[in-house]
Amino acid sequence: MRYVLERLRQRVQLRPEQRLPIARAAAVLGTTPRMLRYRESLGLLVPARSPGGHREYGERELLAAAYADELERRYQVSPSDLAFAVRVLAEAEVAADVRRLGQLTRRIAPSPPVAALDFEAQKGRRLLRMPGPAGAAGSGPSEPHSLNGR
Repeated sequence: MRYVLERLRQRVQLRPEQRLPIARAAAVLGTTPRMLRYRESLGLLVPARSPGGHREYGERELLAAAYADELERRYQVSPSDLAFAVRVLAEAEVAADVRRLGQLTRRIAPSPPVAALDFEAQKGRRLLRMPGPAGAAGSGPSEPHSLNGR
């Protein structure tokens, strides 16, 4: 991502407070205003608005557009595919549904059973309650160790 930002900064001398209209932003990015509006409709871009309601692109928006384009090319996905990937990361319910699909198609390993995780957590708690060597630093009163966790 840092490379994209540096490459973008070299293409346009944009000051942090500077904003570009959509046509100039598209020209800097080597794309079209239509593509910028499309990415905006998908939630991949959120340009600021001028008092007159026109889209304005600052460094962050230009970086987001350039990085989205790079990811689409690198992973051979469409803008809508990329937007869905972002949604999966942002929404826990969607992520869980996609994970289930991945498990059903055997592209994602099944989650470990909860009982196994509970056993490991209980084991860790028992180990933490074990008394240390007599007179050791940090050894104070502790509960006696038992294997059944009681």
